[in-house]
Amino acid sequence: MPTVPSAETAADTVDVTSLLERGRTLATPVLRAAVDRLAPPMDTVAAYHFGWIDAAGNPSDGDGGKAVRPALALLSAEAAGAAPEVGVPGAVAVELVHNFSLLHDDLMDGDEQRRHRDTVWKVHGPAQAILVGDALFALANEILLEIGTVEAGRATRRLTTATRALIDGQAQDISYEHRERVTVEECLEMEGNKTGALLACAVSIGAVLGGADDRTADTLEKYGYHLGLAFQAVDDLLGIWGDPEATGKQTWSDLRQRKKSLPVVAALAAGGPASERLGELLAADAKSSDFENFSEEEFAARAALIDEAGGREWTAEEARRQHTIAIEALDTVQMPDRVRAQLVALADFVVVRKR
Repeated sequence: MPTVPSAETAADTVDVTSLLERGRTLATPVLRAAVDRLAPPMDTVAAYHFGWIDAAGNPSDGDGGKAVRPALALLSAEAAGAAPEVGVPGAVAVELVHNFSLLHDDLMDGDEQRRHRDTVWKVHGPAQAILVGDALFALANEILLEIGTVEAGRATRRLTTATRALIDGQAQDISYEHRERVTVEECLEMEGNKTGALLACAVSIGAVLGGADDRTADTLEKYGYHLGLAFQAVDDLLGIWGDPEATGKQTWSDLRQRKKSLPVVAALAAGGPASERLGELLAADAKSSDFENFSEEEFAARAALIDEAGGREWTAEEARRQHTIAIEALDTVQMPDRVRAQLVALADFVVVRKR
């Protein structure tokens, strides 16, 4: 589901797969060592969540996610003139916080599948999902503070601020599910907290560990924040129209959860017959006692109304707009041309992905 123009992008000239793999390769051993600190059975539950073992405890080559955040943290260090390895503790800390949020979100949202496997709460129970999530958040701070430098303290402060924003975003997301209407501005604020804040942290934390000043880190955060909004806009499109084989989630996933995602909110705000009909259906859905038994055709009809009202195209255009703002932020930071090209390529990758 491309959301950027079809002209050649940086992702065509930079090997994004190698960038992602480098982040995964450098961060995973440190991540595994951090998880090994957890008391049983939390260590095993976390290993299952990360895809290192299956539900029976056997070694597994499960999908560990896209690894965009670790890749950004390593590039962040290079943007500050440091070696990519300097950004590894930041990459691991951000990845731990990200997965803390996934464990809790899956439970709160009732999601039974993630990365083509049963979620932790489904396999190990809600209590373990909560405990392991809490443990990962604590580990994230440990990993940074153990460095013992002034830069580590600055990095930890940025991580905790981003985590609080992430939690604010999840709280907003849940509250919006019970409201009949949410404005586009409210939705963007929620998604900026829930997704933008942590990506912003990922792309500044390596630079901070590498000795960058606050002005440089703040500008990199701007790139990451708007990249996060583009990322989430694409996620919202995939949450309704994504291929389950690619996303690992059910068809019409966000509609099943009554999420007030960008396509829904934009469609409701558009006005016109399709918008009005969609509003009537969603208001009735909120009062329905049979919502969980809706047929595929009923969800497809709602998706079609969102598309007809313009919610799909508006969200795709918003992804393009946020992508542009992110790229423009890089113009005000001095960094090696190679690193700038790689950051642009990762931004392009984020908005043309299918999962």
